[in-house]
Amino acid sequence: MMIRRHEPGIDVGFSLSVCGINTRGERFMQEVQARNISVTGALLSHVDADLRTGDVIGILYAGRKARFRVIWARSYGASLKVQAAIHRMEGDDCPWLDLLSEEPSVSAQA
Repeated sequence: MMIRRHEPGIDVGFSLSVCGINTRGERFMQEVQARNISVTGALLSHVDADLRTGDVIGILYAGRKARFRVIWARSYGASLKVQAAIHRMEGDDCPWLDLLSEEPSVSAQA
C-alpha cells in the first residue's frame, strides 16, 4: 500500500513501541513494525489496538518519543491486525531521523 506524501521516504522495516488509547477507551502499549518512513510519517503494521482516523498515538523509538496522528487505519488478514498510516504532530521531533540520514537510496513517493 502506498502512502501519499510530499517528501521523500524510505522503505525499511524496524520495530518500535506505540502507545495510546484504543477505540474502547483503554490504554495500550505494544511493539509494532514500521516501514515506509519519512520525516513526517510512517506506515505501521501488526498493531493489535483498534485505532481510528484522527487518533493521536505516542511513538517510542531509540529512546526518543513523538506524537503522531492516525491518517487511516484498517484491519487486514485472518488475524485482524491493524495497519495504520501516521503523521507526526507539529512541534515533535522525528524519532527515526537518524535512519533517514543514514539511508543511501531515498525513493520519492508520489
